[in-house]
Amino acid sequence: MASMQTPKVSLLVPVYNVERYLEQCLDSALSQTLSDIEVICINDGSTDSSPEILDAYAARDERIRIIDKKNSGYGASMNRGLDEARGTYIGILESDDFFEPYALGHLVSAAEDASADMAKADFWFYWSVPSERRERGQVVSADIAGAYCPLDKPDIFYQKPSIWSAVYKREFLLQHGVRFLETPGAAYQDCSFSFKTLALAKRAVFLDEPVLSYRQDNEASSVNSPGKVYCVCDEYAEIERFLCEHPDLRERLEAIKSRMKYDSYMWNYERLAPELGTKFLERASQEFAYDLEQGNIDFSLFPAWTEADLHALIRDPKGFGAAHDELMKPGKLNTFKHYYRLGGVRLVAKVLAEKSRGRA
Repeated sequence: MASMQTPKVSLLVPVYNVERYLEQCLDSALSQTLSDIEVICINDGSTDSSPEILDAYAARDERIRIIDKKNSGYGASMNRGLDEARGTYIGILESDDFFEPYALGHLVSAAEDASADMAKADFWFYWSVPSERRERGQVVSADIAGAYCPLDKPDIFYQKPSIWSAVYKREFLLQHGVRFLETPGAAYQDCSFSFKTLALAKRAVFLDEPVLSYRQDNEASSVNSPGKVYCVCDEYAEIERFLCEHPDLRERLEAIKSRMKYDSYMWNYERLAPELGTKFLERASQEFAYDLEQGNIDFSLFPAWTEADLHALIRDPKGFGAAHDELMKPGKLNTFKHYYRLGGVRLVAKVLAEKSRGRA
């Protein structure tokens, strides 16, 4: 157990009522080709059989450590895990996801070889019903892969946060005080955490290979919870606070943050029930109007269709919602009609040209 005093990786596994998926998750952690790990399971007041499953696994593998706490949300659980971690690197595994056997080994080797503060890889979108299937996440593609300072290639900021397909030097997180936002019952805490790590890393390495299956069919997942309408707003308020504390980074990242914010807000809107979505768009419209007034939005960072949509959102959030819902219906003709209404033939031609060049 001497090596376990400072394991290579402390793997944080937040647990809350995931009895259906927890065994597959833990099996994938314990079968890693990199065995020098500790698995810190933070039980956030589960009321199902998750605690019993954790106890059974801990009884047969001493690498598992269990932290039991009252239910206080994801951010508080992750920060408790960070406080308890002893490893050289920090990894994260959501309890309804599961790793490829080589995941931690490849990530740590890449970080060490590149002398990087963090290493991040791609992942699989995963469905188990009605039949098992996977699709590449394409967070790390061939043009993004490599070792560099993220500030030098800001396109990486626009990718899905996916903090669980990465490892981070614990010393790096401690040095910069990188923590999770502890909003009770909140979601999206990966957003500000990911932004801070990318902004602060002097060197990061990105791997064009999937290392994790990211489950899409968990009915209890936060992305299906309408009670968390404004959690994404809390995350961007935290990013704004962070940038105010780092004026050198703010100069380079304020406009990038605004582009990220639009993408995140639209993703959030599309998961909400109609009555909740209308209220959310009203708040989003006010926030973006303020950002525009302050000169924080650089439209050169936006694809043509996103720029047009953002202006429409600021001008008329209710009308934007109705038009956006129509746009999302199947059929390419809806795209043509939507952007023709916003900007005529010139905008349609520009959108088609940019889409053909693959601009995100």
